[in-house]
Amino acid sequence: MDRRQLLKGAGAGLLAASVSGLPAVVKASTGSSTARKKIRLGIISDLSGLNADNSEPSLACALQAIQDFGAADKGLDVEVLVADHQNRVDIASTTARNWFDNHGVDCLVDVSTSNTALAVAEVAKAKNKVMLVVGAATPMTGERCNPNTIQWAYDTYMYANVTASAMMERNPGTSWFILSADYAFGKNMARDAKTVIQQKGGQVNGEIYYPFPGTTDFSSYLLQAQSSGAKVLGLCQSGGDTIATLKQMREFGIDRTMRPVTMLMYITEVHSMGLEMAQGLLFTETFYWDLNERTRSFMRRIKDKTSHNWPGGASAGVYSNTLHYLKTIVAMGADDATQNGAAVVARMKTIPTDDDVYGKGWIREDGRKMHDVHLFEAKRPEESTHEWDLMKLVATVPAKEAFRPLAPGECNIA
Repeated sequence: MDRRQLLKGAGAGLLAASVSGLPAVVKASTGSSTARKKIRLGIISDLSGLNADNSEPSLACALQAIQDFGAADKGLDVEVLVADHQNRVDIASTTARNWFDNHGVDCLVDVSTSNTALAVAEVAKAKNKVMLVVGAATPMTGERCNPNTIQWAYDTYMYANVTASAMMERNPGTSWFILSADYAFGKNMARDAKTVIQQKGGQVNGEIYYPFPGTTDFSSYLLQAQSSGAKVLGLCQSGGDTIATLKQMREFGIDRTMRPVTMLMYITEVHSMGLEMAQGLLFTETFYWDLNERTRSFMRRIKDKTSHNWPGGASAGVYSNTLHYLKTIVAMGADDATQNGAAVVARMKTIPTDDDVYGKGWIREDGRKMHDVHLFEAKRPEESTHEWDLMKLVATVPAKEAFRPLAPGECNIA
């Protein structure tokens, strides 16, 4: 992933700068004025690793939200900083701390991948700033909730609940083998998937956790999964790992004896592997550009800013949370809002959400953004009419059925 590609499609004045010895940071501004209140947003994401394709449209999504909101007309001068955390917790945490302390960042509209997001959430809480999470799936609600964080798009419980439930309904009592990336996201996804499978009457014949990042050869893990006798291979991974696993399943003929089920998959991954390989895969997503007229309208507005890589759930949520954050800033008054991140988050929870990405929704008291989610199937090649026409809707699951219930006592936000 070349960061210059990110800059080329962003549609705003951009500047790459080194911040205190950290990797270069992208700054995007929609125009400045001394008469407007300066608001700085931050995105700390994977721009060079396995999830780069999924994360790359996030800047365009943030800028589109600023434009659609009419920030300048409402007295705001909004700047977005973007940094590559390289899947390293230390880089993500140090970047966030530096941005908060020295560069006036008021709100992080995404920190992608679970390990980095969990660490940065503690920094945001300590600095009393706002953190809105899109591209991390490990639950940051329940016992991990804090007054400064909202988990915006999805989590492992939702993915496992919707996808595994759909598979079990189609194949009652079937047996599974779980292949999982060995870090917070993979472990939580595997745990949640196993719970759903067993509750639905299935059985788990075995599981493997492989080193992340750095694994490229999945053959030994796949052969072990096949030898378990399981009929379904549950993939608790993402990005390039999922693509590599599916390709190697086909190479070894394992797809003839086991059905792969991707607990998490984005449109960018379907696009990368192609419909010849992806056709028939069931997976859950929170956003698809062709879902309804509102999503299509959003895509028409943004596609010139990110024409080579259309947004999926891992980036489109940045549009949604940026828009809602700016609405809240104006409702509270920018001077007051930028002084107290926890107060901003509390106010965001009282305002219903409504945007072209997710439609109508709300934010639960534990910091879980609630919206409907969707089960899709990858199209057959002959069903597709153009490059990004890749998915067809199977079912829509209401938010209260998709996400983990709000369990009393788990979240202790005052």
